[in-house]
Amino acid sequence: MRSTSQTENPPRAWRASVIPCEVRKMKRYYPWLMALMGMLVLLVSNGLTVTGLTAFDESLLAEFGWSRSELKLRDLLTLVLAGWMAPFIGALIDRVGPRRLVLAGIALLAALYAAYAHVHSLLHLYLIHIGFAAVLVAAGLNVAVIFVSQWFHTKRGTAIGIALVGTSLGGMIFPKLGVKLMETMDWRAALLWETAIPVAFLLLALVFMRSPKAGGIAPWGSDRAADSAASDPQALPAAPTLPDLSYAQAMRTRTFWALAVVAMCTFFSIIAASSNLFLHMRDLGFEPAQAGNGLGVMFGLAMVGKFGFGLLADLFPPKRVFLLNIALMAGGGFLMATMDVALVWYALILFGLGWGGLYTMIQLLAVNAFGLTSAGKILGTITLLDATTAGLGVWLAAKISDVTGSYAPAFQLICGLLVLALLVATLVRNERASSVQSA
Repeated sequence: MRSTSQTENPPRAWRASVIPCEVRKMKRYYPWLMALMGMLVLLVSNGLTVTGLTAFDESLLAEFGWSRSELKLRDLLTLVLAGWMAPFIGALIDRVGPRRLVLAGIALLAALYAAYAHVHSLLHLYLIHIGFAAVLVAAGLNVAVIFVSQWFHTKRGTAIGIALVGTSLGGMIFPKLGVKLMETMDWRAALLWETAIPVAFLLLALVFMRSPKAGGIAPWGSDRAADSAASDPQALPAAPTLPDLSYAQAMRTRTFWALAVVAMCTFFSIIAASSNLFLHMRDLGFEPAQAGNGLGVMFGLAMVGKFGFGLLADLFPPKRVFLLNIALMAGGGFLMATMDVALVWYALILFGLGWGGLYTMIQLLAVNAFGLTSAGKILGTITLLDATTAGLGVWLAAKISDVTGSYAPAFQLICGLLVLALLVATLVRNERASSVQSA
């Protein structure tokens, strides 16, 4: 029987949970389970709203006769509105925590996917994608990064990398799943089947997602979390003591604006390329299955990059890893801009690896530079800017294809933006450390 001191006044949220006893016995490793939950959040939210729908593009164009730019305007609406909502949701994250937002966002996603199977007009399509904007801010990148970061004092780069694998895993799985389902049913039925995915994850999140306070478990790297590994000095670095910057202070730093410009240039490039890749590869003569595989290659290597470069950032200076990521992306963009069919796969390899690492590093550098106190508002403001350009990238690349009959000018633009991002990235620094040194 447990002693009274062990059971006295357990946290109410934890007392009401249904976490299996096996998990409770492994409290020290619960932060890593939360990193996996962050991965699943992004797998479902980003995978189904940003990339999974690209497999249905040809079916929608064939049935309704829309132009590519009319279709892709849906993504512009989603990303721009998500960006403009992000600072407000960011403030809400800082106040109420990420768990409630994730649950609400995934529930909304399930309802919207069911509605997607009954779409009948462009207006109907656009309204659904406005709803997807709310999904992306409630259960998207910023929420997942802050949720995972609060569970880690050390190894944060690895943990964020694990979580961000979800966006790439979604890009690997859902386009191919859509193509596979449409081999035996029409696109409307396929979308209804996919509605089961957010419903299943919602149940999983209700059971397992917790914050450190509610769970009564210390973040990884704190003294309580490392009680059984005290003999390993590398597992027990001192908890960070640098003061967090307020939102107003962060806005006055060069690092904030450098990260914002890099995010704007790179996310324009990432979303423009990935959202139009299926149609681009079809234009180059690839079969639908091959085009789906192309997305799988890009997102699969992005998945490797997110985890691999996140791990490297715990071993080497994060800024150097950051610069390497952008250089890899620029190389892939250059190969894609040649429009050489033989170079497509090499371009996807470079672009995917660089993109994956970059996705992790922007979040990690922002959290490290400014701290977690105002992370919701800081990351939300960066998201406002990069989501606006990302949405523009989706639509503009499609419009360029409509006007010129080729994606070549779009990829040339992408290449130029990535070179600009590489130059601006050299200005990034750890602002918390700089503020202490200058004090």
